[in-house]
Amino acid sequence: MGPAAAGLATPYLTLAAILFCIGLYGALSKKNAVIVLLSIELMLNAVNLNLVAFSKLGVHPGLTGQIFSLFNITVAAAEAAVGIAILIAFYRNKGTTDVNEMDSMKR
Repeated sequence: MGPAAAGLATPYLTLAAILFCIGLYGALSKKNAVIVLLSIELMLNAVNLNLVAFSKLGVHPGLTGQIFSLFNITVAAAEAAVGIAILIAFYRNKGTTDVNEMDSMKR
């Protein structure tokens, strides 16, 4: 990445780092499973922002990062659907969404 491109990418990379740190804090410190899932989605969106920024402003601009970002979005959507389905099943069995209570999937 040249000096001009590095200067253009700095705000995007800073924003992505801030979003990733907020998501990491939420995933590691919160007890509600819905908040943990939302925090993981926030971290995945920060990764997507990095991919698109490097794809557009990197040494060799191209569509590779943007295409990989689209695949990442589909994986994130599937992860959210499966995570919510597991969370609904857990809530029906245990009556709580506290991650400290999620030590097993037994009744």
